[in-house]
Amino acid sequence: MDSLHDISEEIDGLRKEKNAVILAHNYQIPEIQDLADYTGDSLGLSQKASETDAEIIIFCGVHFMAETASIISPDKKVLIPDPEAGCSLAETINLEQLKKWKSEHPDALVVSYVNTSAAVKSETDYCVTSSNAVKVVESIPRDREILFLPDMFLGAFVSKATGRKIHVWPGECHVHAGIRPKDIRRIKESYPNAEMIVHPECGCTTSFLHSAAGDDELAKEIKFFSTGKMIDYTRNSDTPEFVVATETGILHTLRKQSPEKKFYPAKADAICEYMKMITVEKVLNSLREEVYEVRVPEDIARKAKKSIDRMLYISAQ
Repeated sequence: MDSLHDISEEIDGLRKEKNAVILAHNYQIPEIQDLADYTGDSLGLSQKASETDAEIIIFCGVHFMAETASIISPDKKVLIPDPEAGCSLAETINLEQLKKWKSEHPDALVVSYVNTSAAVKSETDYCVTSSNAVKVVESIPRDREILFLPDMFLGAFVSKATGRKIHVWPGECHVHAGIRPKDIRRIKESYPNAEMIVHPECGCTTSFLHSAAGDDELAKEIKFFSTGKMIDYTRNSDTPEFVVATETGILHTLRKQSPEKKFYPAKADAICEYMKMITVEKVLNSLREEVYEVRVPEDIARKAKKSIDRMLYISAQ
């Protein structure tokens, strides 16, 4: 088997030869993050996909992310190195379920987290990521009814942050849902001086939001950030150590950008097996053979693009 150095060199040569760009999510394995042209959260990756001049996008993430890139850049060839890299959260709602929910609330606007299929996005009014969900919902007139899907913890966070009553779909990410209040409290006891940063998809979110209204000092200390904002915040903070509640892949980026700081996972086994399916060998194969292409049917892509464009436009304001 070729060494990592040899594989990386071949990948570098092929991406130049084929005018390809490699995009990687913050939860990818370290080797993938290190060879990517850009590493980021869902919003950042969507923005890069819309801006790139590359002819081929190698998307190192999960399937719905590659679908989003294909919708944004239909003239590009979007490849995912492993077509089986799915998302447990995206699978909690399908097109038929959304249509039924909408029929029960005919005047409501649909706000969908980007962690959804292209088909669900096609029945969505506004697409959001964890970094801009609050901003997008705040842009909607307060007299409009809102259906928020699919993540119930992010939905609860947005409702609390905006002070709005929102109908929330009962979906969850199996990794983030597993990070409970007891995990945060236990790790805080081990590192009492560490600052607590939590992704709003986490299963502890709702509990700590309610606790913060009372006398729970730990709840009041917690800051909720998307993965992209976690990176920005810790880079610019003077705090020397952090407890990080999200999928553990982000620790590589955090430690790489701030080697003088300490980062502790809130839950060491908060690992998404789907994000970890992509390897450097699979990236090389994807570039060599130009597999596996992700294309969204034109009628679905056209409808879905409207909600994604709204997300990108509001985020740019």
